[in-house]
Parts: sequence; structure tokens; C-alpha cells
Amino acid sequence: MSFYQTYQKYQNFDSEAFLSRLTNDDIKRALQARRLSSSQFLSLLSPKAEGFLENMAQRAHQTTLQHFGKTIQLYTPLYLSNYCENECVYCGFNCNNKIARKKLSLDELRKEAAFIASQGLRHILILTGGSRAHSPLSYIKDCLKVLREYFSSISIEIYALREEEYKELIDEGVDGLTLYQEVYDRAAYEQVHLKGPKTDYEFRLDAPERAARQKMRSVNIGVLLGLEPWRKEVFLLGLHARYLQDKFFDADIGISLPRLRPMGSDFQPACIVKDSHIVQIILALRIFLPRLGIALSTRESAQLRENLLGLGVTRMSAGSTTEVGGHTAQEKDSHLPQFEINDTRNVVEIKQWLLSKGYQPVLKDWMPV
Repeated sequence: MSFYQTYQKYQNFDSEAFLSRLTNDDIKRALQARRLSSSQFLSLLSPKAEGFLENMAQRAHQTTLQHFGKTIQLYTPLYLSNYCENECVYCGFNCNNKIARKKLSLDELRKEAAFIASQGLRHILILTGGSRAHSPLSYIKDCLKVLREYFSSISIEIYALREEEYKELIDEGVDGLTLYQEVYDRAAYEQVHLKGPKTDYEFRLDAPERAARQKMRSVNIGVLLGLEPWRKEVFLLGLHARYLQDKFFDADIGISLPRLRPMGSDFQPACIVKDSHIVQIILALRIFLPRLGIALSTRESAQLRENLLGLGVTRMSAGSTTEVGGHTAQEKDSHLPQFEINDTRNVVEIKQWLLSKGYQPVLKDWMPV
């Protein structure tokens, strides 16, 4: 049994017809429910629910305070490599893109780690392109030995692994996984993933569960908003998160909501996801899954991230760069980034802003045994 069986149940579900039949009373019942059903969650993602955003915001705010208080965990991404074997039409690291490729040496990594740690951050997210050949597990393990000197929590956002490989990295100090399905609709998935190991839809879909079975402390999933109509995609994302929460009650399950950003090609989103849609998505997810971690990255503007404070978000990146070695590179833009950053504030500025709003920026909340 895996989430794929749940996906198959909804694969041909006519969500548009369901949404068109909703009434105001349906939305009110969903807002009054103690534990939402899957259909009630979808109703909060509907066009009809747009008229109830204030009511949703009030419940989401109270739910967030109850489970997380006025805290925001801060982290930053650190790119180890941009070599990739995948042809993903939406990504700057696409194997066909003629960009300068780079992999950090251990000395370069230490320089990056020291700089990030000097900002006070103790949570790090390391990323590679989807190339086992250039970023094998042996290289990642060598990097972990360096990073453990600087950080108390190390998460990975790399190519999907086999279960025993997740165990190997956990034994080396990894405690978090971030892995986005990108798009749940399988036909759409195949249209945007044209070549490489990422074309294996089911292997990627089941990767978070493989990691959770090996006692990964935190597991973060997500969709890339803009690849397909967002309502059904976010609906499936929410169902996936609930599936993982129900099956792995000792894991911290979270989601991210990356929205397509410019990345050096002429690829255009299949649909436009407005700021108001992001607000509705976060509110609906918080009401549906009260204990869910929700991350909002620097893909989004400073203004939007500020407006969403207190409405469901629990984690934010700060001082981000999507270039390999971008934290300490002397010449900026020497390598094409994976995507463009929107909120360019550094860690100090993000901390000061949170404190000014009465929120506690959390730079460390985990210490390995």
C-alpha cells in the first residue's frame, strides 16, 4: 500500500464538476467541521470559498497559534552541484541547458558552511541537481562530515533514493527530506519530465514514504504551482500529507508551495497562480491539517511573505541563493541559478522583521543525539 493507490482513486475525479456544485452552506459546514473530510478540504480550495477568506483566515490563525505559537523556523538552501541528468522543461538545471556546471569541493563547501553559520542559522537544506554520476552518495556523505561541524539539522533535497540509501544518509546525520512530486497529474508529469531518472513517476512519488520508514525526522513534500490547474494539485498534495501524517505519526510532515519563477528559458506556466490563490491554499491546508509544517520560500515577494505571517506559515528561507557556491561567490551570476529569487533580504533583515512583528525567529530547534 502506498499513496499511489489514493492517487489512482482520484486520477479521473472530475474536480471541476464537484466545485461547480458547491453552495455557501457547503463552505460554512466545512469551516465548522472539527476534522475536515477530503471533500470539505477541496471545498475550501474552491472559487466559492473565495468569499469566505476572512473566516478561513481567522480559523487558520487560531489553529497556527495553538500548534506552533508565534514562531518561524529559518533555514537556507545550500547548493552542492548543478549537474543534472534530467530534462525537466521548467528547470534551469535542465540537462540540455548550456550553462556552466559546477560541483563544490570540500574546501569550497566549508567556506559556504562557515559563512551561513556565521549568520546564526543552524538548519541547512542541501541540494544537488539530479545526477548520481556527479553527486553520488559517497560525495554527499563527505559533504555531511563537513556540514555536521556547523549545523544541528541537515535536510536533503536531492534525487529520489532507495530505502536503504535513505538509511545510509540518516546514519550520517541527515534528519530531513524535501522532495517535491512537482505535479501529481501523471499525464502532465510525463509531459514536463522528458528524460532521465526523474521520469519514473511512482519511484519519486513513494520516496517520502521510503524515507519515513527509515525514521527520517522530518519529511517535506510539495507541488510546483503553475504546471497544472492548482486546485486539484493542491488537493492531492493535502491528501498525500495526511496520508504520511496518519501512517508516520512520529515524523514531522511538512509541505512547500513553490510557484514557477523565471529560470532562463522561454517555458511558460500552464496556469497562473495569483497571490490571492496562495493565500487561499495556505489557509485551506492549515485548516485541513492543523499540525502540518508549511514553508514559504524566497520565490515569493517580501510583501506576500509578510502578509501571510500568522496565517499558517511555519518555516521560511532566508538569505537564499540558488547558485552553486552562491553564498560566498565573488562574482555573482557566474552560474545560471535554478530559478530567480524574489525576496532578497538577508538573514539579519528577516530576523529583525519577525521580531518587529512579535514573532520569534527560530534558528535552532533540534540537536541530534
